[in-house]
Amino acid sequence: MKLVTCGLPYANGKAHIGHLRTYIPADVYVRYLRMLGEDVIFVCGSDCHGTPIVVNAEKEGMTPKEFVEKYHEHFKNVLKAVGVDFDFYGKTAEEYHHEMTREIVRRMIDGGYIYPAEVELAYCTRCDRFLPDRYVEGICPYCGAMARGDECDQGCGKHLEPGEIKDPRCKICGNPASFRKQKHYFFKLTAFKEFLTQYLENLKATENALNYAKEWVKNLRDWCITRDLEWGVRFPGDERFVVYVWVDAPIGYISFTKKACENRCDWEAIWKRGEAEIIHFIGLDIVYHHCIFWPAMLKAANFSLPTAIVASGMVKVEGKTFSKSRGYVVWVEEDYLKQGFNPDYLRYYILSYTSHQKDLNFSWRIFKDKVNNELLATFGNFLYRVLHFSWKNFGEVEMEVDDEVIVKIKETREKIIDALNKWEFKMVCDAFMELAAFGNSYFQSEKPWDLIKQDKNAARKVISNSLQLAKALMIFAYPVMPESMKKVAKALELDLTSCSLDDAAKIDEKMKVRKPDLPFEKIDEKVIESLERMMENRFKEAEKKVETKEEEIGLEDFKKLDIRVGRVLKAEKVQKSKKLLKLEVDVGNEVRQIVAGIAENYEPEELVGKSVVVLVNIKPTRIMGLESRGMLLAADVDGKAVLLMPERDVEAGTKIK
Repeated sequence: MKLVTCGLPYANGKAHIGHLRTYIPADVYVRYLRMLGEDVIFVCGSDCHGTPIVVNAEKEGMTPKEFVEKYHEHFKNVLKAVGVDFDFYGKTAEEYHHEMTREIVRRMIDGGYIYPAEVELAYCTRCDRFLPDRYVEGICPYCGAMARGDECDQGCGKHLEPGEIKDPRCKICGNPASFRKQKHYFFKLTAFKEFLTQYLENLKATENALNYAKEWVKNLRDWCITRDLEWGVRFPGDERFVVYVWVDAPIGYISFTKKACENRCDWEAIWKRGEAEIIHFIGLDIVYHHCIFWPAMLKAANFSLPTAIVASGMVKVEGKTFSKSRGYVVWVEEDYLKQGFNPDYLRYYILSYTSHQKDLNFSWRIFKDKVNNELLATFGNFLYRVLHFSWKNFGEVEMEVDDEVIVKIKETREKIIDALNKWEFKMVCDAFMELAAFGNSYFQSEKPWDLIKQDKNAARKVISNSLQLAKALMIFAYPVMPESMKKVAKALELDLTSCSLDDAAKIDEKMKVRKPDLPFEKIDEKVIESLERMMENRFKEAEKKVETKEEEIGLEDFKKLDIRVGRVLKAEKVQKSKKLLKLEVDVGNEVRQIVAGIAENYEPEELVGKSVVVLVNIKPTRIMGLESRGMLLAADVDGKAVLLMPERDVEAGTKIK
């Protein structure tokens, strides 16, 4: 048995395309596993607790319960609309989840892994309350940037423990806060360093997840797991507090599994006896929680450990780093579904664009090209031509299939399975698209429309081969484009919901063919132009708002410069330029694209992994059509650029003062 989960969407806003980078690949993976005969349980649910929900509920004049219910229903409906089919989709605000969380926390307490300690917390005298997490803002103790209570979101991006922030101020009333001592509860994360080191060595995971986790495990510290809030799971033994959201949220994987297993199987076989593989699909931004916190918690509570962590790359919009505040976002409901687009087009785009671990760029123009030039021109063209010709000229075909065709189908099946084992969904799509190209070439070269005039039996043989290929394509592509494939499969009276991957190569004695429907519809250029204008207006409006909040400064005012240590993640030469390199640089809170004129002095491969010094808040510019959001600092030595680099290893995002 396998349990597949997705990172819980936070019930704090609308679904955007970044969410789907996790849920659609997971759904496709589950569908293929089931077509391979695997017993799979697929669960997810809404993450309903934490300070941001309390803050935003207050802003909207709602109770937290009303607020999360609104977005819980939104996510349920959107995910269903794009074909993500969970066995159970729950929410962490339910009592069954609270009970499971308290049970696991009690186990951690009984094992001696949770202890009380006094910490200094921000306290607002005007509001007469301690200020948890995002009720407080101030200065990051690591880089000096403005930060919120739990994270340096404007600077180095570091997680902040309660009481760490400097110069705290209440976000509710704006009053300066003071520090007062309060008892909280800590999880002994440091006790699990040896365990986590060994666990990560054996964990099946995408390379991006493992690389980050193996670095983080070197510098563990104990973790404050309680918050002074009314909304959340009450902490066992001291109900003045609630459990920190990053403790209770992943426990949803267990509580949702228990609900999914009702009248089906024993949930304890999965989570207590280790009789199933547990596979988590997540975004790259929550790797720390899933590779460090979560397995340590499970070990402390004596629960089963995840078998695999599948982390997706990040998402860009129209080539720009994903950012809701800057308008670089595509909302699934209003921007896509309400435009009337087939959800399968978006599923195919997300899966086929690039490797699962790499950054995905969503562009309306690329979207149109992939639909029109790949799905219609290659895949749909073959299916419709074969089915329509077969229906019009035969109606029923006695099947006689060449060995070459069956071999090609079996090879495609093996390519798909190999790609699934690597969580490489682009390779899955490439495999069945290659088979569609083969079918097109075969059908075109054999010319059954001419052959049938001289030798109907010979034409029948060509159609027999073509129908077998069409059937295989429907089966192979069904997990990626379920509704489109079910629609076109009606022409063969083929029930794809009961098909296995092996059925693709099975030869029927006869095939009845009904009048087929068109599998796909062309995307009109005018529709894309309208959407591009809409996105451009969104960018401009967001930029206006950002400009009113953030002053873009020049080099004359050094004290206002945001200069940080960055780490080069990728580097490549810019085509048609002798001087430019395009870099992806981690500056702490995000990865930025920077174009630098250093190609004559540095080879791309020698820069990857290097620490550099970056001016972050310089105004973005375009160089040879490429956006550059930052400037590398370098010395001019005899006309050659010599990059400034720290003398020893420094964490990305560390601010230069």
